[in-house]
Amino acid sequence: MTKQFIKIGLVSISDRASSGVYEDKGIPSLQQWLKLAIASPFTLETRLIADEQDEIESTLKDLVDFQDCYLILTTGGTGPSLRDVTPEATLAIADKEMPGFGEQMRQISLNFVPTAILSRQVAVIRKQCLIINLPGQPKAIAQTLEGLKDETGAVKVHGIFAAVPYCLDLIGAPYIETNEAIVTAFRPKK
Repeated sequence: MTKQFIKIGLVSISDRASSGVYEDKGIPSLQQWLKLAIASPFTLETRLIADEQDEIESTLKDLVDFQDCYLILTTGGTGPSLRDVTPEATLAIADKEMPGFGEQMRQISLNFVPTAILSRQVAVIRKQCLIINLPGQPKAIAQTLEGLKDETGAVKVHGIFAAVPYCLDLIGAPYIETNEAIVTAFRPKK
């Protein structure tokens, strides 16, 4: 495979962080995790926005349609509160829904907190881009992406990122490889 850069969009959705009340921790934690997990060359396009459905929709559309992102990871705005509208905005701009990602994220999080059932993360495809809504807390972001490992480092529960490279292959996005010490990409044997 020829090395091809993939552009990844990172969107942190928070009223308070976007207005400067506190420092955003979502984008820095995603940047750090991706640098460890992805072995292929990539570039990042980042956005810090308020929890407003119109703004989320227009940001996602811009990242896919004009900034040429093939993968977008959002963080924040997926709970049950009245201001949490990230899933609604994501579904509104989708061509296809990918429900397995949300199901697996909740399954992983249930190992840590019973309130994981309150999370409403979704994943969708728009054109040739996979968009995934992640939890808002940095620790939960890493756990859902990476999965759960036992004391020896063996995978107990697969994280969602194990499926991302193959999903990107199927939708015609650039080929990416992972650092297997962090997460092993699963691709069916040919």
